[in-house]
Amino acid sequence: MKFVCENITYQYPGAPDFVFDALSFSLAEPGFDALFGPSGIGKTSLAKIIINRIPKYSGTIHADGMKPLLYTYNLERLPGWSTVGKHLEKITPKARKSLKNELTTSFGVEHCLESRFSQLSLGQQNRINLIRYLVQDFKLLIMDESLANVDEKTREIIIFKIKSLFPNAFFLYISHNVVEVSKFCKDIIVFRNAYKKPQAITVTGQDLLEGETLEKDRLELTMLEIMNAS
Repeated sequence: MKFVCENITYQYPGAPDFVFDALSFSLAEPGFDALFGPSGIGKTSLAKIIINRIPKYSGTIHADGMKPLLYTYNLERLPGWSTVGKHLEKITPKARKSLKNELTTSFGVEHCLESRFSQLSLGQQNRINLIRYLVQDFKLLIMDESLANVDEKTREIIIFKIKSLFPNAFFLYISHNVVEVSKFCKDIIVFRNAYKKPQAITVTGQDLLEGETLEKDRLELTMLEIMNAS
């Protein structure tokens, strides 16, 4: 499988400038990759193009053999008429019940299952919401600030768990945190303004796994490459 965005061009209706002008990049193999750039650069717009929520664009998305493609975002809400535990139980396929249990424990939300979604903190809501996507069948999951409002140590635990449980899936992690994407991601797609060519530059990240030692010098070099690419 290979994921390719080729010559994506898009302009918001009525806007004078392009968001994307011949944007191209590819992901050659599964892994935990990132879309990185400042607010307003188009990361969420591209995510919506990929999952066909924005249909009117030019260019091509090649994702043969990779469906379903799923998208989850910060502050996405769950139905409020039942507890989150009952909701997860209802939407989890039978074959993935044990996976759901492992995720709720690893993500530190097993004590939240008897609560309604509105009763949870923002960080707890995001973790519960992420679990409901991870228990589905997917080849590509876009995580749009999905771990916002989650403390740094818990985010690290969650990312390590995702990488260990889903080695054959593609992940696109949208984040503003240059340290985080440098440390955990395999490829970082750095978005630039549409007048810059190329509009996306790929930087190789450290792709840290649980138990590995992070070399500070290499991390700093990756961060510098990202900032220079911006």
